[in-house]
Amino acid sequence: MKRAVFPGSFDPVTLGHEALVKRALPLFDEIIIAIGNNSQKNYFFPSSFRKQWIEEVFRDFPKVKVMEYEGLTVDFCKKVEAGYILRGLRTSADFEFERGIGQVNKILTPEVETVFMLTSPELTPITSSIIRDVFRNGGDVSNFIPKGIKLTL
Repeated sequence: MKRAVFPGSFDPVTLGHEALVKRALPLFDEIIIAIGNNSQKNYFFPSSFRKQWIEEVFRDFPKVKVMEYEGLTVDFCKKVEAGYILRGLRTSADFEFERGIGQVNKILTPEVETVFMLTSPELTPITSSIIRDVFRNGGDVSNFIPKGIKLTL
């Protein structure tokens, strides 16, 4: 089985996340959207909300599973028997950052491949950070998050 892990904080899930997973579905038998929980980070939205929102977005996609994890992504990949890590690239800065992580992951766990996909051009400016800032300041984020998701705290 070709299983991929799409890791991230998804704080919150964006149209870019949704589009990337949908575009990757033909490549894999299963995609696990893996919500990373790092005790060193302060998340804006609770993990239970983030998980619920992602499950709602992909409820009609049986090949998509949503799980939470802590620790190294490659260790999680071994645990769930995933041979691939799926990552989206918006900019060249993303590439430089993700390349380093991907190379370290390859050294740590040679059997897991990192697969990069380019973000759709129209979604390139959308980031979870920008969405949080707009939301925090009372702005309308509906153009940046998947339909049916209502951000709350």
